[in-house]
Amino acid sequence: MFVCTHCDSQSSKWSGRCLECNKWGTLIEEGGVTRKSGSPLSSVNAKPAQSKPLKDVARQNETDRISTHDPEIDRVLGGGIVKGSLVLLSGEPGIGKSTMVAAMAGSIKGDVLYISGEESPTQLAARFERLSKDISAVNFLEPFPVETLVATIEKEKPILVVVDSVQTLSSSELDSTAGTPTLVRYATALLLDLAKRTNVSILLVGQVTKDGTVAGPKTLEHLVDVVMNLEGDPVHSYRLLRATKNRFGATDEIGVFEMTEKGLLAVENPSERFLSERSTTPGSVIAATVEGSRVFLVEVQALVETAFYGTPVRRASGFDQNRLQMLVAILSKRGGLKLGDKDVFINVIGGMSLNEPAADLAICAAITGAFKNHADSEATVYVGEVGLGGEIRSAPLTERRLIEASRLGIARAIVPAKAKIKKLNIDVKGVQTISEI
Repeated sequence: MFVCTHCDSQSSKWSGRCLECNKWGTLIEEGGVTRKSGSPLSSVNAKPAQSKPLKDVARQNETDRISTHDPEIDRVLGGGIVKGSLVLLSGEPGIGKSTMVAAMAGSIKGDVLYISGEESPTQLAARFERLSKDISAVNFLEPFPVETLVATIEKEKPILVVVDSVQTLSSSELDSTAGTPTLVRYATALLLDLAKRTNVSILLVGQVTKDGTVAGPKTLEHLVDVVMNLEGDPVHSYRLLRATKNRFGATDEIGVFEMTEKGLLAVENPSERFLSERSTTPGSVIAATVEGSRVFLVEVQALVETAFYGTPVRRASGFDQNRLQMLVAILSKRGGLKLGDKDVFINVIGGMSLNEPAADLAICAAITGAFKNHADSEATVYVGEVGLGGEIRSAPLTERRLIEASRLGIARAIVPAKAKIKKLNIDVKGVQTISEI
């Protein structure tokens, strides 16, 4: 099998030019084994390895982590960075990746090695000064070939290594351009082996493609221990940090940040922040969504207007558009709302994404309020899943959602009739039940 060193495409035979990227002289043979004709496979001269009982292997202390001194980042990581782990932070350009890793490097207690292929030492020093971070223990290293970087890290053995970014790494052994899938996979494999041998934690910064996935080969995500994604709209101030892979903790936690002049600051009370500017208008309701171990209250807005063209428009920001189409059909069929000639728009305030079915009732309530030009007389939380028959089904963790609503002073909620609600230490007189649309 022949592999292109530029685009990582495969071909069954060699040719002078790659048929995928049209580069000349980039096809090399990979994975081939040459044996004498007629020699049996068992005659390969290989020495057997020595296995050892798994019970004799010392367990890794999960509490031995490096704290980033940021509660939101530590929450997503499961308590901090595990020593000897390889962490990948990805996100769109301008979202705040370099700002986040610089704040982490300036807050960690110990020597930090910062390898930057995108910023000069002067630019990096200015970033640390703007973030008001201590740089006395931060060393800078230019993006030498990855083999030189590995030797330097093994010699200095810092507590944390930051590589910004993995797409800028080069090699003195491979004749490949920086950022190509082959080189990215090769450099990541060397850094992973280094982290496991020296117990040095390495933080990689990666770019994403136009469809939101991590740039580079898929094996990049398989090689690293933790994959974190920094999400959000660059024109808004809120950022969300999620872990899509974590070998040392859960992957359902989320961190909320606000981009300020002094960098990304953790939002201690996201629900209160999301509802701070809410006003009582038709089509505006409150939804309670669960992300990991946390409950977020977010504002959902809907707008219903007569369509000016033959096909009505359905648009959603922060909500699945296909599910919006389904809920509009349920409201038309089961709820008696004539939405066949109406444009329907849904917006989730604050940059949050409502991915769980428990937000269905809030979406339907927002559309109904916008259609009838009606607003709730007081703040109301909606929790429930909507079925195709128009029935309202119970959602998990209903009690925790109501407790979060009560903590913010919201005393009225509408939940499914069959929701399991025990006696809570809050005022539940305002909780109303509903069984169908």
